Amino acid sequence: MKKVMTSMEQLKITNMIIDDDFAVDEYVTAEFKYNHKTYSMTFKKADLEIINSWVFEDVTSFPAYVPEEVVESIRDEVTKRI
Repeated sequence: MKKVMTSMEQLKITNMIIDDDFAVDEYVTAEFKYNHKTYSMTFKKADLEIINSWVFEDVTSFPAYVPEEVVESIRDEVTKRI
């Protein structure tokens, strides 16, 4: 069995916002650096379902594809910080 591990040198959460003042759903947004790029990923706080993810390049943001092992690493770190 091959185990994929994302090293913390490649993946680092730089900022996290917990929006818990909404009437219906609460959200968590994690900004992180991965492979020399800055990303933002927003989750539902209740189950950490991904709402959206963005990659920032120059002065523009684009919808981002984030590999599942990176998503799981971010979820684990967000869970620890909540």
